[in-house]
Amino acid sequence: MKFLLGLVLLCASANACAETLGGVVFLVIDGDTVLFRPDHYSPASRAFLKVRLVDIDAPEKGQPHGEAATRALKNIALKRRATLEVVAIDRYGRKLGLLSVGALQVNAELVRRGDAWASSRDAADPLRTVQDEARRAQRGLWAEAAPTPPWVWRRAQPV
Repeated sequence: MKFLLGLVLLCASANACAETLGGVVFLVIDGDTVLFRPDHYSPASRAFLKVRLVDIDAPEKGQPHGEAATRALKNIALKRRATLEVVAIDRYGRKLGLLSVGALQVNAELVRRGDAWASSRDAADPLRTVQDEARRAQRGLWAEAAPTPPWVWRRAQPV
């Protein structure tokens, strides 16, 4: 019985995180993080959601291609109507989500353009296929001979 109750609570909490919101991206922080104002927030409100784009990892500011990745996300999403599918909340309290501007799935587009890595290590992940295509075409960060993944670059930075 306790197991069943735990399972029900787990499913309920997973569904509580999954939501789809319409709104506007009003600030791009870096190549994979934005501030998003949902439509249901009052226009006069200063409230917003800090959103980390899920399933991708863009180069950091200060890292080669970091500024280009930030510019790419600005060009795609800044001050545009968007749909955010929130899939989780990370340990920093940020929403993790899939962002779409019109029919364009932003997370995948950043990988397709070579402005972000697919964060999955699973070769069967569709974003890995998109990343492999960007690498073969030498788009974006893949124009470099040996681009450094952001997770490797972050570990090498002094704390």
